[in-house]
Amino acid sequence: MYWTKPLSDLILTVDSISLLIGFPANLLALYTFVLKLKKQAMPLDVLLFNLTISNLLTLIFLPIRIREAADMRWTQSYFLCPLLGYVIYTSIYNSTLLLTAISVERYLGVAFPIKYKQNRNPRNAVIAAILFWVVTMAHCSFIYIVQQYEKHNDTSPEDRDSCHTMFNEKQLKLILPFRLELFIVLFFIPLIICSFCYIKFILILSHLPKFNPKKRCRAIGLVIVTFLVFIICFIPINVSHLVSFIGWYVPSWRVYTLLPCTFSACLNPFIFYFSSSVLRKTFAQCVSRLVNRLQESCFLRLFKCLTSKERLQNPSESSQ
Repeated sequence: MYWTKPLSDLILTVDSISLLIGFPANLLALYTFVLKLKKQAMPLDVLLFNLTISNLLTLIFLPIRIREAADMRWTQSYFLCPLLGYVIYTSIYNSTLLLTAISVERYLGVAFPIKYKQNRNPRNAVIAAILFWVVTMAHCSFIYIVQQYEKHNDTSPEDRDSCHTMFNEKQLKLILPFRLELFIVLFFIPLIICSFCYIKFILILSHLPKFNPKKRCRAIGLVIVTFLVFIICFIPINVSHLVSFIGWYVPSWRVYTLLPCTFSACLNPFIFYFSSSVLRKTFAQCVSRLVNRLQESCFLRLFKCLTSKERLQNPSESSQ
């Protein structure tokens, strides 16, 4: 991959927005879910907590991408390059699995409300979350192995123009079937499950006669937005996997497909905000405390200014 000014500007803009908005928003969400899990842990809270951690992992490593885009070449330690790919891909596919589990949880809550409420256990969500982390970390470790293999067989770190590697024919034989497997196992199957659950969720909720219309519209709207974020943010990178395998090459536009994935870490907290009354309450409390502190600091500054003016106007009194 060769850096261009428009590409550099685009990555700098999108990743900077994701970092500046997403990092504090996810920290607030993490704080909220920790409090919620301490009081009364629910399966949805466990899944959202893990999704928040996944978002934060992506955001913590974004400055590395931002620096590369600013320099328009890879100037950092070679060790960080495969580590960056490993962390981002792990976060991407862990997020897809967690969002799929959230869709299943919502569907079961509407389709089998009584039975699901009786058998609902946060321990199952914890087991599922651990399994997701293990599966995605194991899968994405292949990226690290291939890039180490590339290091010893092709270019040295000093000769690298970008962290996005151009694979040779031997490396393509390893990486392209792996990307197809990522597409099928960690995206396409979750997409089918997610689509089924959300379509059934909307149909069941639409036909409930005694359900509050306002709550129905809000729940359906939230589900549609969540599903759209899932599709818009994760389809591009996975389509590039499929195109790479079919054409047996790495498309040049693939570099752009990571942008919506990283931007999803910024969008998810806003979905949490509308889906969790506890998060809305915590956010309101934090904003209220911040406003109060700003008001107090402004009042103190104003008071100091007034007293200093009085002392200047009355130097004799101040000397006494």
